[in-house]
Amino acid sequence: MIEDDAMFGKALVRGLGQNGMTVDWIRDGSDGLAALTRAEHAAALLDIGLPEMSGFEILKAMRSSRRMPPILIITARDHVEDIVAGLDLGADDYLIKPFDLRTLLARIRAVVRRTNARTSALMTSKDIALNPSTYVATFRDVEATLSAREFSVLYALMEHPGTILSRSQIEMRIYGWGEEIQSNAVDVVIHGLRKKFGKDMIHNIRGAGWVVIKGES
Repeated sequence: MIEDDAMFGKALVRGLGQNGMTVDWIRDGSDGLAALTRAEHAAALLDIGLPEMSGFEILKAMRSSRRMPPILIITARDHVEDIVAGLDLGADDYLIKPFDLRTLLARIRAVVRRTNARTSALMTSKDIALNPSTYVATFRDVEATLSAREFSVLYALMEHPGTILSRSQIEMRIYGWGEEIQSNAVDVVIHGLRKKFGKDMIHNIRGAGWVVIKGES
């Protein structure tokens, strides 16, 4: 979320967090662009009137980037010209402030769903299958829908099967910037996954991290 209004931003972070989402909250345009280019996000909420760099300038800079997530503009500007400009620059949707949190959640789900339908195929490795569009994972004969944090952890591991991910690498996936990190958070999430699917799903490499086995499904 790239938003400079402190009160509005704080309320959104709280509301989205209560609905299972991890939020990176950036408060100016230049840092927002850096965050979008350095890390992968499921979606971006973008204000237009930002310090340092406007939302329109961010859209122009991101237009050719392969890292560009689905972008939902959130702004008080309600002129048709601004709406058209934002959409023409590559935004996926546009929401005028003030809005109801339920409306925002529905719009986020919609833009993520559309993007997943275009770009996300079923991820498979060995006996594991993960559907990014539905958060449903299958391991051998067990199938379950994952929580947001369980999905984030398994998705990170499935992106690089056979590669050990350290605790800090996984923590980056389940915590927003500036959010206080609980010391045993990764262990709790992975314990939950192994309890659902069996301990062979994710392997612990003592002193190094965790890995899923690479191989054909």
